[in-house]
Amino acid sequence: MLLSAQSIRKLCITDTPMIYPFVEEKTVVNGKSYGLSSCSYDVRIDQNLTLNPGDYALASTIEDLDIPNNVAAFVVDKSSYARLGIMAFNTLIDAGFKGNLTLELKNTAKNIVQIQQGDPICQLVFHWLDEPTDRPYTGKYQNQKRGPQPVILEPDR
Repeated sequence: MLLSAQSIRKLCITDTPMIYPFVEEKTVVNGKSYGLSSCSYDVRIDQNLTLNPGDYALASTIEDLDIPNNVAAFVVDKSSYARLGIMAFNTLIDAGFKGNLTLELKNTAKNIVQIQQGDPICQLVFHWLDEPTDRPYTGKYQNQKRGPQPVILEPDR
């Protein structure tokens, strides 16, 4: 089940907010909105990026996450950037994840796209789990710091 604005708000105005900093009112920067919407939250990029046609880049969000054990989230494209050809790879954020988000972006258009620090870049859509997981995320990206983080490969077992 998708979380409504009210449920997202409740999870973000606690002693351990799910999203920090949390912007409750929709705010507009460079013509694009960020913050809480009806059933998602639009996050912002923490660096300037220039994406040439076909370019791929890692990016980081301004917001830090602390996902409860009964919630998961998906990264989805933001319509304003999708219309310019920018895809945010649709990634699952596991229940229990804590840290800053690294995003994978691709310019599929024929034009150069400039993305400014602080621009809204993608949406997070939150879902309730049927019950709190007994396997919260504890993986290699737990407590990830701000700034695009490269892949960490685990040794074969």
